[in-house]
Amino acid sequence: MSDLTKLTAAELAATIASGDVSAVEVAQAHLDRIAAVDERVHAFLHVDTEGALAAARDVDARRANGEELGPLAGVPVAVKDVLATKGVPTTAASKILQGWRPPYDATIVERLRAAGTVMLGKTNMDEFAMGSSTEYSAYGPTNNPWDLGRIPGGSGGGSAAAIAAYEAPLAIGTDTGGSIRQPGAVTGTVGAKPTYGGTSRYGLIAFSSSLDTPGPCARTVHDAALLHSVIAGHDPRDSTSIPQPVPDVVAAARLGATGDLTGVRIGLVTEFNGEGAEPGVMAAYRDSIEALTKLGAEVVEISCPHFQYALPAYYLIAPSECSSNLARFDGVRFGLRTGDDGKHSLEEVMSLTREAGFGPEVKRRIILGTYALSSGYYDAYYGQAQKVRTLITRDFTTAFEQVDVLVSPTTPFVAFPFGSRTGDPYQMYLADLFTIPTNLYGGPAISVPCGLSEGLPVGLQIMAPTMADDRMYRVAAALESTVGVLTPPAL
Repeated sequence: MSDLTKLTAAELAATIASGDVSAVEVAQAHLDRIAAVDERVHAFLHVDTEGALAAARDVDARRANGEELGPLAGVPVAVKDVLATKGVPTTAASKILQGWRPPYDATIVERLRAAGTVMLGKTNMDEFAMGSSTEYSAYGPTNNPWDLGRIPGGSGGGSAAAIAAYEAPLAIGTDTGGSIRQPGAVTGTVGAKPTYGGTSRYGLIAFSSSLDTPGPCARTVHDAALLHSVIAGHDPRDSTSIPQPVPDVVAAARLGATGDLTGVRIGLVTEFNGEGAEPGVMAAYRDSIEALTKLGAEVVEISCPHFQYALPAYYLIAPSECSSNLARFDGVRFGLRTGDDGKHSLEEVMSLTREAGFGPEVKRRIILGTYALSSGYYDAYYGQAQKVRTLITRDFTTAFEQVDVLVSPTTPFVAFPFGSRTGDPYQMYLADLFTIPTNLYGGPAISVPCGLSEGLPVGLQIMAPTMADDRMYRVAAALESTVGVLTPPAL
């Protein structure tokens, strides 16, 4: 493995800016790493070698011309395959979009290109971001670099695994119910969900429109903050984008790295008392609370009584919205078309295409959502779930009147073996038990490594008020300053 692939994004950017190494050398080192290990990890669905080297050459030319470069210029980044990338295959890990090359870039991708980052390719995921293990990708699962027989989390398992396997220093994920934070926790990396509306959804293939949030993945909190600052900000093409300045998350991460949390009030959610969580996960969680206390934070217990209803509310709201969003994939406008032989009606072609193109988890959620939205049941299911969402939002509002941030384990268990939960959807859904309340509220949250259990990573989740993303970066960086960055076994 090249030494260049071991550097953080901040170190790579500084090295490129100084001229000690070219952006092309950095890109090639990561492409070589992908070629060496991705057959075993399967983090990528598509590697854009030519595009990456062209972008790197452009950065080198701009530096040679004396242009001022951005803080991440020349740094490689991997992009979850749910974001549109102009001319580059975009499938959302579904057969129904196989071969589709978008004619435009998502806003997030536009901003990455404008910042001079080098896109390596598209990362694997659960189909249409529906899953917690990346086992539901139509193109095969991604393997956890810590143990290739275990899941890397989901739905952004490819992005997290690419970071953990040193195939990329940065990656973009999307978080609907924990799909950035949960993979971060089980791969020993940092994953942040910004405030809903703080990052643009334009060009994001929608799963659940009121929940989906793009965000950064990295090996360090500082790197995640740097990427967050590049992709965040108001986008007039997204009606849910927030027209407010982005908090200075990079400065907050640097402040936290000093290890001083004096004056910070941290709330422990009483309802997250460890029920259903593995003992090793709770031990690492308690150790991290003790570490934060030693750094000067004041820790208090906070009750959020409606958090216990978050999981069922989420699994009514998200499938309902996905059943509407995925109606556009009908074999007429995008990708796969089946049965178009002149013998079938248009309706039959749509039905055959969806039967062949959608995987089992996507079909399960479409059926569940269609039922929840059906006449006669709307008020009893979707309507009630939205009322529960309001109660959970009030819990957060009340809590943040008393504390600066809330903390919890990110996941109830460490990475589990492949196939151990696919036969029981409810057990799979429990993987997001601690992360879902934040999505229903809309606030930011981050997962940062806090230790090991049975030799596998454990993550601490830090939740903050909406548009106070800087608070979570400060606390996360402070914890990182004591726990350190986790290093997986060599591949």
